[in-house]
Amino acid sequence: MSTEGIWLRFLSGPDIDGLGITRTEIVDAVSDVMAAHGRGQTVFEPRVHLVPDNDGAGHFNVLRGHVSTLGEHGISGIKVVGDFVPNYQRGLPSELALVTLYDPATGVPLAIIDATFITEARTGAMTAVGARHLARADARILGHAGARGTAFSNVTMLDAIFDFDEIRVTSRRPESREAFAEQLRAEIATPVRVTSSVEETFDGADILVEATRLSTPQPLLHPGLVRPGAFVVPYGTISAVSPDLLDVMDKVVVDDWREARAGRFGALRHHVDAGLLTEQTLHAELGQVITGDRPGRETADERILLWHRGLSILDVAVAHLILERAVAADAGTMLRYH
Repeated sequence: MSTEGIWLRFLSGPDIDGLGITRTEIVDAVSDVMAAHGRGQTVFEPRVHLVPDNDGAGHFNVLRGHVSTLGEHGISGIKVVGDFVPNYQRGLPSELALVTLYDPATGVPLAIIDATFITEARTGAMTAVGARHLARADARILGHAGARGTAFSNVTMLDAIFDFDEIRVTSRRPESREAFAEQLRAEIATPVRVTSSVEETFDGADILVEATRLSTPQPLLHPGLVRPGAFVVPYGTISAVSPDLLDVMDKVVVDDWREARAGRFGALRHHVDAGLLTEQTLHAELGQVITGDRPGRETADERILLWHRGLSILDVAVAHLILERAVAADAGTMLRYH
């Protein structure tokens, strides 16, 4: 390859699969970048949405971020991810994504990376990092609603941290939840039980993760399902959270308060818009908990909720991890840019 001009690295999904990056490495990368966020060492803009005229088939999210602690002088990145729930009817993932990384000192593009895996993995890792600090260490039952998108990473990354006795899974379509359970059983040793309803999945669980794919808001997750000591993570694009859920929560933590107030979508969109969650009632951002500026779980019976929107800095951090590994392995395809 000529050394003239500007070249960047393209990494496909199969390229990334071949790098052997572990769940632990991804969780650590997400934890590190959230700590950097807590120390004010990140820059990002609220996500924006592009909603095409496509009869409601889906929309695009555009995320932009910079992490000062990565590389020699930081790394900047932009991710575009589609959110197309009906894609399963075509045999496609509901979230297909692409991330580009840049040198913030020169603006030179560094990489184009398939971010479909990144989106799933960093979201599951964020759930796991939150659970490290906010769930009870002796949590034994995980209830997970939703079987597509980030579901696999949510469950497997949590299972790697906790000694679960049982994992309950459900979704709207029986064939989807059965297939999800089989996928999990092939990967983890913890017993996986398929349930037919959100109520059965969540009732009495220690950790409740709501990752449903609703088309209209429904109050599937309500106070009666959340026992003392539970850790709750709702993040569906369309809310499955009842308006009174926060009434029983002792602490509400978000990934970023500005991001929580932005955009048209999100599990607690109604709660913010209606003044049920405010800067005064918010306990902390997760980065503040990780750095020790704010307490995490303090008692065994606290009910704690973490709402994470999916910050661009997580994408940048995991993409940078992948790029570093790819450079070391000389993986991917070099493309002439300029």
